Amino acid sequence: MKLKIGQIEFLSSHLIWVVDSCLSVISTLFIYLLFSYTLGINIDGTLMRNMVILSIVTSFLYTRICKTHQGIIRHTTVAELTRLVYAMFLKAVTFLILAHVTLEYVGRFIYTLIFADFICSIFLQMFMRALIVNFYIHVIHFTSKPKYNIFIYGTSRAAVGLANYLRGDDSQYKVKGFLTRNRSESSLRIMGYPILYLNTTEDIEKALKHHKVDTILFANADDLHGNESLTAYSLEHDIALRIAPMVEAGDNSASFQLRNVQIEDLLGRDEIIVNMNKLKEGLTNRIIMVTGAAGSIGSEICRQLCSFKPQLLILFDFSETATYEINMELRKNFPDVNIQTIIGDVRDQVRVESQISRYRPHMIFHAAAYKHVPLMEEHPCEAVHTNIGGTRIVAEAAIRYNVEKFVMISTDKAVRPSNVMGATKRLAEMYVQSLGTAIKEGTIQGNTSFITTRFGNVLGSNGSVIPLFRKQIEAGGPITVTHPDIIRYFMTIPEACRLVLEAAFLGEGNDIFIFDMGKPVRIVDLAKKMISLSGLRQGIDIKIKYTGLRPGEKLYEELLYQKENTLPTDNPKIFRAQTIRYEHQQIREHINRLLNTAYTYNKLETVRFMKYIDPEFKSQSSIYESLDAEEKKTPNQLENMSVNK
Repeated sequence: MKLKIGQIEFLSSHLIWVVDSCLSVISTLFIYLLFSYTLGINIDGTLMRNMVILSIVTSFLYTRICKTHQGIIRHTTVAELTRLVYAMFLKAVTFLILAHVTLEYVGRFIYTLIFADFICSIFLQMFMRALIVNFYIHVIHFTSKPKYNIFIYGTSRAAVGLANYLRGDDSQYKVKGFLTRNRSESSLRIMGYPILYLNTTEDIEKALKHHKVDTILFANADDLHGNESLTAYSLEHDIALRIAPMVEAGDNSASFQLRNVQIEDLLGRDEIIVNMNKLKEGLTNRIIMVTGAAGSIGSEICRQLCSFKPQLLILFDFSETATYEINMELRKNFPDVNIQTIIGDVRDQVRVESQISRYRPHMIFHAAAYKHVPLMEEHPCEAVHTNIGGTRIVAEAAIRYNVEKFVMISTDKAVRPSNVMGATKRLAEMYVQSLGTAIKEGTIQGNTSFITTRFGNVLGSNGSVIPLFRKQIEAGGPITVTHPDIIRYFMTIPEACRLVLEAAFLGEGNDIFIFDMGKPVRIVDLAKKMISLSGLRQGIDIKIKYTGLRPGEKLYEELLYQKENTLPTDNPKIFRAQTIRYEHQQIREHINRLLNTAYTYNKLETVRFMKYIDPEFKSQSSIYESLDAEEKKTPNQLENMSVNK
């Protein structure tokens, strides 16, 4: 390998081989002369000549065999230095063997001489490498004039490797030191760089200002978690945040790919630990159907299910293009998994039953639903048809064809719903809970366990606020936020789906599981962070515009009803709700009447009937708010009103 500055070659591997060998010979000569002089021994010219010749031969031979010259000096590692030790050790062993063969007496003096030569040879060659590396770094810094002063967070192997990678590279970054949360490392140095201990905001401010740092590099996204104070200060003071994960190459080398920190990195949390043995036992060699398989949640559930090698995975969705795309992706990434793709609508009872009766799945993950709040506020009848009617069709078919588990994906918007979408999901919850209760009490014959999982917003899902903000930033703004005090819970899609899979094996039937969503996030703060991460200034480059709450939108979401209490489960991120008992026959009659009303496409009467079934449904910022002030009517009165109209 050749060592270069820019495109200028100034050291070749052959030259390094010659220099290493010459340093080894110089070491032999130096040690022999030193011992002769200090001990007052007369120098034997023939012996000296033989030793020098032997040193030349062994040095050139063993450095070549051990390939000490093939490493790039500015990226010298312990493995490369070990090659030097091996070469000089072989040289010392050769000297020792020949000494025993040619000399009459080999005592402590000869052993000491050979050992001293061994140590001195290694020292000279390592010292030469240190000089070259330091010279290279100084030349690079003098000629390239790096634009950015950086700190590297952490002292892990990846962080140290990143510093080594950057300091010998003609890049625009100049490493100023390492940042750590470990107090015991605060007085240490790595590669000559200081390690700065961060404890308070004052520590952060002092470190960044003193070293005039422009950028902080993180070796991986996990290092961002628990460092809210550091990231907040950096964003506030226009200090760039970047992630540089190490990428292993096939030749045992490594490189780094720098990218800007995304808002998903800041909102993400530590990896969730799930019981993989339980999931493997429950999912491997099973027939599993996923409704809404082409959606953001459904498609991720399919990806994770494929890793457990089910006997058959059935993708059921209404969207032709999206279903085709997820089908092609899964077949490419999991060629050993048997996948069956079905285009169908959960509202079509004949289609649903024909497929469930044909494939007889052991489990159904029901993710098919309309989820867009303002849109469903405009089309409540469609929301009722899909979210309630579709759920009823799939759930009843599951009982009829002995599906073991029915897992429904619900939402935090089902708690004290303030919009049509949340109310339809709540009524769907009530219906499947009533089915589970009826099976347990024996009023319905069946073996299906009904499990509901309830969680908040997921990052990157279809219709999520983050893709919207990103598009608005790319367009130059403004970013539209409905209210300065609105807050939401966020979870990554893979994280939510892992919890859904585990929840499927925590329940005994008729359970609602609630996920730990972490800390709530103010949407306006989210917008400000995304502006800063884009390298722009809020209020100058990009403005934030408040548009008012959308129809059916709450300032905050909840995960529990007041009447529901939570119990812990084996997973600290999942809680079981002590659910309310619903009489199936009564709920069934209400749902039948609601669906009949929705089929008239009378929006007002449809929403009015929903409010009758679930008195907790109180509309907000919606045209349906006036219904909450009305005197409650009986189901017959409501049905007659809808028929007459």
